[in-house]
Amino acid sequence: MYYVYIIFSKNFDVYYKGFSENVTQRLLYHNENRSKYTSNKGIWELVYSKAFGTKKETLVEELRLKKLNRKSIESLIQSQ
Repeated sequence: MYYVYIIFSKNFDVYYKGFSENVTQRLLYHNENRSKYTSNKGIWELVYSKAFGTKKETLVEELRLKKLNRKSIESLIQSQ
């Protein structure tokens, strides 16, 4: 199973979109500053995730999420 996810940093008021097979482990990775983009941006919290059966489906959805504007992202999170 693969997942797309959105995490949020309150300190920097920023969202990050990604994909993983293990969202819990990936969130830990972000919070340990082991990811270039998300390092040193405070504590990240998981605000959205969705499961997919194939990696291809997941990557297509991740690309779609990355193209969304902030208002659309927040709407998606609220609708979950």
